[in-house]
Amino acid sequence: MLRARQKVFTYIKKHRAVTSAEIARDLRMTTANARHHLSLLKKDGRIEEVGKKEAGVKGGRPRKIYGITRHIRGDGLVTLSHHLLEEMLGAVNARQRSGILKNLARRLASSGMRETGARVASPMIRLKNTVQHLNKLGYESRWEAHAEGPRIILGQCPYLAIVGKHPELCEMDANLLAEYLGGDVNQIEKLAGEGIPFCVFGVR
Repeated sequence: MLRARQKVFTYIKKHRAVTSAEIARDLRMTTANARHHLSLLKKDGRIEEVGKKEAGVKGGRPRKIYGITRHIRGDGLVTLSHHLLEEMLGAVNARQRSGILKNLARRLASSGMRETGARVASPMIRLKNTVQHLNKLGYESRWEAHAEGPRIILGQCPYLAIVGKHPELCEMDANLLAEYLGGDVNQIEKLAGEGIPFCVFGVR
């Protein structure tokens, strides 16, 4: 089964954009099996849906087109992000830098607050809405109750590839949480734990 799945993955990697029917035809498997392997590869984060192909003259549903995910395929976003931050923050003083990071956080938060009404909701609903929107941004977050106040755990850093060179992004995260929650936020742990690193922020 794993060998068949690897064949499917290799096929997608070679052909760049394929449908389940094409995989089934070329790898001599049923369409149901092809869809099963595609579902598991998608769940593993190795492939993603990249488009749809019209059904054609015979009608029916459009067929999904799959390709390798961007983080496996690679792109220039890491390098571009690094240089953009250098350009924005490299020649400013600490106060100006803090203002820029707050503005960036405000921009990231604004759509989430429009969607969820985070500012007007009760504290518990604000926490729930905050986690929900953070997860849309790729943080894989959750919140936990604590004697000193709630804590937000960021299970994944979306900026892990550049945060080593730009630790100020942690300050932006704190500002982002403060925007959502309407209170003071401080970082308690940074990239802690074994395996996948996580960050912890305390809410006061």
